[in-house]
Amino acid sequence: MSALAATEPRPEPAETPALSIRDLEAYYRVAHFGIRREVRAVDGITLQVGRNEIYGLAGESSSGKSTLVKTIARAIRPPLFHAGGEVVFDFAGPGRVSVYDVPEEAMRRLRWRHLSYIMQASMSVLNPVRRVRQSFDDFAFRHIGGRRDEFWSLVEQHLERLHLSAAVLDAYPHELSGGMRQRVTIALATICRPDFVIADEPTTALDVVVQKGVLGMIREVQQQMRSSVLFVTHDMAVHANLTDRLGIMYAGRLVEEAPTSALFRGPRHPYTRHLVASLPRIGDRSLRVGLEGRPPSLADPPPGCRFHPRCPLAMPVCAQESPPLDHVAPGHRVACHAVAMGKA
Repeated sequence: MSALAATEPRPEPAETPALSIRDLEAYYRVAHFGIRREVRAVDGITLQVGRNEIYGLAGESSSGKSTLVKTIARAIRPPLFHAGGEVVFDFAGPGRVSVYDVPEEAMRRLRWRHLSYIMQASMSVLNPVRRVRQSFDDFAFRHIGGRRDEFWSLVEQHLERLHLSAAVLDAYPHELSGGMRQRVTIALATICRPDFVIADEPTTALDVVVQKGVLGMIREVQQQMRSSVLFVTHDMAVHANLTDRLGIMYAGRLVEEAPTSALFRGPRHPYTRHLVASLPRIGDRSLRVGLEGRPPSLADPPPGCRFHPRCPLAMPVCAQESPPLDHVAPGHRVACHAVAMGKA
């Protein structure tokens, strides 16, 4: 897939966003041999996802993407803790829901019916010793209800929309290919027609042909349901072909956010420029130069801008002050001192 095939952005998000995150913090707190450590995997994230929008989240491994989506979905267990900030959904039925202000029982009722999660490993969702039919029964029936025959008729119709035969219901997960298993997990996540879908690396380990089909299906289902989607992957080419807006994470923080097409045409943050420049282009045989250094330890992050030890534009202020995430154009935010001073 070509990174240059970024789709034009849809209209600006509605005034009341589907998801609002403000100053969100989530830390891993561990203790070994009497030494306590705090890993700041998500450190002050603020963003919004509009209605009927696919918002992408990118960044290299260990940037905090998966921890962020777990925190958003309140799918956290020790040693991961919600350390601060708020996560607010505005669902079509229940209305405004502040995730960390409602009881866990209320969250269980919201999951799958209003908020669903497509995980990156299909075998982590599907029970290997139970047929696919039983997974639909476990996940969806209690939310949809009604007569059993009506429920299974609805499931079969949904599978057909996702280009899957009803025969997969009687198969065990190991009898399906990786692509079919991933399609089944997408069917499970969308059977209740949720208002918001979180997709965490759903195309990992799929070959490019199957990946294209899965991405097309996600877009098709999203348009049919008019749901909002938070799509997480490190693959920038996937974002270019699927997402409407894109946020770039580095070391637990959001460093740039813009409409996807605008970000690919004119990335502003030095880290984003590296990510975009690293993509192969047809006919371009120039040597790709890797980014020197490595991401910092989130147990002991550097002061100031966390990217400054690797940044070619670093200045003394970068090691002293953390740059705010400011607007540089309509809908385009960047956290960079060099950009703010007009030096990038």
